[in-house]
Amino acid sequence: MAEVPVGRRVAYWRGRRNLSQQLFADRLGKSKSWVDKVERGVRRLDRFSVLHEIAGVLRIDVQLLLPEGQQPQPVGPTSLVMPAEVEAVQLALERYELHGLCPAPDPPPLDVVRKSVRHAWAAFQHGRYPVVVRAVPKLLRDVQAAEVAYRVPAERVAETAHLHGQAYLVASALVRKLGQHRLAWIAADRAMTIAERAGDILLTGLVAGYAGQALIGVGRARSAVELATLAATALAPGGAAYPEHLSVYGHLLLQAAIAAATIGDSTTVRDLLGAAGEAAQDLVDDHNHYWTAFGPTNLALHRAAAAVQLGDGDQAIRIHQRDVDPDLLATLPAERRANHQLTLARAYAQAGDAGQAGDALLLGDQLAQAEIRCRPIAHTVMTDVLRATRGTPPPPVATLAEQMGVGS
Repeated sequence: MAEVPVGRRVAYWRGRRNLSQQLFADRLGKSKSWVDKVERGVRRLDRFSVLHEIAGVLRIDVQLLLPEGQQPQPVGPTSLVMPAEVEAVQLALERYELHGLCPAPDPPPLDVVRKSVRHAWAAFQHGRYPVVVRAVPKLLRDVQAAEVAYRVPAERVAETAHLHGQAYLVASALVRKLGQHRLAWIAADRAMTIAERAGDILLTGLVAGYAGQALIGVGRARSAVELATLAATALAPGGAAYPEHLSVYGHLLLQAAIAAATIGDSTTVRDLLGAAGEAAQDLVDDHNHYWTAFGPTNLALHRAAAAVQLGDGDQAIRIHQRDVDPDLLATLPAERRANHQLTLARAYAQAGDAGQAGDALLLGDQLAQAEIRCRPIAHTVMTDVLRATRGTPPPPVATLAEQMGVGS
């Protein structure tokens, strides 16, 4: 069968297993038409995840579906973040370092740890989640060992705790993007404890914001509002405040607003966004202090996101058209810009404009591929776009859907 096409191989093994096209399609969760097109070679079959699913149903090794020496070309989610990589992060987050009972491993030099934490944050904000997911397990081991080893002088103690807290924070941000909300909460909870050891109220405030995001993910949006609002109140500037302070304060208000929108509390959303607007005016420009990217532009993005959470896609679109300056938007990290395109895709889908929603997903994919292909919410939006599209979707949208592993 060396020269037999993939579709013919599927048909051969389906026959060997005495499966009709309909029964085979049912077990795959596909349509009979999809199976027929695959077997006739009308539809390409080159996604690694789908080949594995087919091989699993047929109870054969995946290589039996391919010509000798040929390897499937992994595109879509499996080529970005593999399940084994997420599991490695989970194991790292669930591991306890009992240095009081066991000897601590030798830590890397502190400047190496410092660079690793900066690199992880930068990769995350560029939307390079595959890079971050592969770095997190080692990063957590390194910062844990560093905090145990570098206990003098006092300044070094504070810095190692600060780096330790940041490492757990970026881990929380990452796994939340991947839809692993329980893990996001575990990481944020660890980061909160460590941040208090660092003695930095801004780091503690930053952690509270990310913990609020994790709480939303596990269905505790009211608790998220309470946590972020409490932290923002504690950090409220009494007078002139330096940019880092305003950035974390504003970040907390934005997270509280999104949480309030999740439970449909439009009055609280308005009040929180208003307070964030005052902080953004004092800050003037969008800066990335404490990795927040807080400022007037990011505020407008969160106004649109809150409108979408409240179910008002038309309002979100108006905010984008009226308040988001394209030139200023271009200065924000790629993750923020791609996330905004995902917000717009949701808004257009709510407004019944599948074409514009698909275009927004395409643009988001160009800005930060992983933000669209790795996030469950993006998969949901793409499913909505395909269902709302009359006839065949435009080729670029159809291709992206296939790469995301989203069927029509």
